[in-house]
Amino acid sequence: MNYIQKDRDLIWHPFTQMKDYAQRDHLLIVRGDGLFLEDVDGNKYYDTVSSWWTCTHGHNHPRLVKALRDQSEKLDHVIFSGMTHPSAIELADELVKIAPEGLAKVFFSDNGSTAVEVALKMSFQYWHHIGQKQKNTFMYLSGSYHGDTLGAVSIGGIELFHAIFKPLLFDAIQVPAPTGNSLDAARSALRELEIFLTAESNRICGLIIEPIVQAAGGMNMYHPAYLRGARALCDQFGIHLIADEVAVGFGRTGRMFGCDHAGIAPDLVCFSKALTGGMMPLSVTMATQVIYDAFYDDHTTMKTFFHGHSYTGHPLATAVAAENLRLFREDNVLARIEHLSEYLGHAVRTRWTSSNHVSNIRHIGMIAAFDLRKDAASDIPYTSDDRIGFEVYLRGLEEGLILRPLGDTIYYWLPYCVTTADIDEIITRTLRILDSLH
Repeated sequence: MNYIQKDRDLIWHPFTQMKDYAQRDHLLIVRGDGLFLEDVDGNKYYDTVSSWWTCTHGHNHPRLVKALRDQSEKLDHVIFSGMTHPSAIELADELVKIAPEGLAKVFFSDNGSTAVEVALKMSFQYWHHIGQKQKNTFMYLSGSYHGDTLGAVSIGGIELFHAIFKPLLFDAIQVPAPTGNSLDAARSALRELEIFLTAESNRICGLIIEPIVQAAGGMNMYHPAYLRGARALCDQFGIHLIADEVAVGFGRTGRMFGCDHAGIAPDLVCFSKALTGGMMPLSVTMATQVIYDAFYDDHTTMKTFFHGHSYTGHPLATAVAAENLRLFREDNVLARIEHLSEYLGHAVRTRWTSSNHVSNIRHIGMIAAFDLRKDAASDIPYTSDDRIGFEVYLRGLEEGLILRPLGDTIYYWLPYCVTTADIDEIITRTLRILDSLH
């Protein structure tokens, strides 16, 4: 079979202008191993973006492969309403042990967008059940991204992705995100949040935030003081704090969860992506006991949470996820991340600055990013017509790097199996790309 031609004839790829590939082939990947992806011609590429931020331990980690194989020989699928199974229970037990304090109940779904929608519906229905039906909307931060389903888009702050769908969305209130990782930026954004809450809290169900890093919004990293202040304001004004940890959870920022940097616990939290180490689709929404109790009643009250999916609590996915969390604990993955993070931060800050195309270097955990400039010294940006991010992506392939720029933001989202030598080589290849730019 001519796979590439069949792909061109049949498949519509996500976040892709397909006309770009009328005469250009998609990369045909046939194998993954640790830090590397291999194409049909035997070329290997550093997966610097962890395959859309999911492959925490690299590709095909033997423990995760074994967990998947072992579970497939026992139970492939079962309805999760009125039935349960061991791997889902084991995963829930692991999650409650490590999640921020007070998150006591685990609800399974399929992906990050649906985990967010579950959290929105739980929050909305909670206030309905306790008699505060005037609470019927949400707050979200500018530059935020919470998924691509319509509910998640309604609380998304990236115009490029979301503007066209506005006629289909529910109303929500956007508040300014902290811009930059300074305490002053956090305090300024908190003052704005307090102003909005003073005026609107009587109709707000909750505030949804991406803890510490707004990823798809351009790797905007902000001070933990904002999280602490947001938690305090949500308590003061009586609204839920919803943490979207889909991107940043499970060690990505150097702590197990983004909320851990601030020592706070949300009322609802959303997990996906790294939950299974990239091997299976799965997501989780966790809620406090207080929220759960508002739904717990006789069936005649109609307080049931009417939400579910055909693949909810899928045995294969939950088995892999449970093994993933055991791997974190038994292999002391967070300690490895701490060592690698220190090296990565020092390396990018000392070496990226050698290029006059690099501006606004930022780093946390296993994330590093910079903004591309035509001339960084004069802060001259590229124009949209330059399509510089796409050019960097294509030149990255020539250098054996999988890069996926966000507009003019170039970033690494490295698997935890990376070595310091790998980091050095990835930076060297990135600098060669930058040197080739006009």
